[in-house]
Amino acid sequence: MKLYSVEGNRQKLDAGAMFGNAPKALWSRWVEVDDLNRMELACRAMLVEGLNGQNVLFETGIGNFFEPKLQQRFGIYESGHVLLNSLDALGFKPEDIDVVVLSHLHFDHAGGMLTAWHPDQEPQLVFSKAQYLVGSDHWDRAINPHPRDRASFIPILHELLIQSGRLQLVSGTFHELLGPEVIFSYTNGHTPGLMHAQIADLVFASDLIPGTAWVHVPISMGYDRFPEQLIDEKSQFLTNIVDEKLRLFFTHDPDYSVAQIEQKEGRYSAVNPIKILKEEI
Repeated sequence: MKLYSVEGNRQKLDAGAMFGNAPKALWSRWVEVDDLNRMELACRAMLVEGLNGQNVLFETGIGNFFEPKLQQRFGIYESGHVLLNSLDALGFKPEDIDVVVLSHLHFDHAGGMLTAWHPDQEPQLVFSKAQYLVGSDHWDRAINPHPRDRASFIPILHELLIQSGRLQLVSGTFHELLGPEVIFSYTNGHTPGLMHAQIADLVFASDLIPGTAWVHVPISMGYDRFPEQLIDEKSQFLTNIVDEKLRLFFTHDPDYSVAQIEQKEGRYSAVNPIKILKEEI
């Protein structure tokens, strides 16, 4: 298998929201902000070529489906569909993707499945041949959202997935499309049914740990549904990562796609980070 980090459209969000109840005096050690107090965030995917004989894309980033008014609100500042451009640079067209795996359906992870905004066209799915894997518990949340997180979802995307006939819900540790090469696990602190995938020694952290700054156990986001539960889950998650000598893949870290984790005196930190993942296993 060949593994690649794939950059999608980036966005700029309020750093205070990204660090929950942590004070700026703390999180300003880790990130830089602009004059609007916004930090830059990647919306990164991972492509695995040759996984059970298929090209599998984990996540699709935020894409560029929002109308200009909402692009401005959510700090999406790059034009075009960056994810598709990044795939093209690696030699892959949308129709080459056989499976898309979504940790969850918040727009900054699933929006890249949609075509870029056009004033006279409704969005469509860009991966015309792919099967779409979504955790079953999270699917229930997405189609029946709470008022607090309703704005995080894209209703038209859910309709398109159903209409495609290619939506497959995942509830266990494995899925037949991917075989034993991918191990799934689940957490609920960020959103019910958040799905993590492990491929070899890489674990898809998703929004449980969006980037290296969130490796610190007490740090959570204002977007997390159940912060105390997330902190408990994160602690156990990181313990397993260290014990099993695994690496984390980060979707939102602006600088690094992958890092190892070490624990010293009860504290976790990201070590040996790499910016671009491109390796064969």
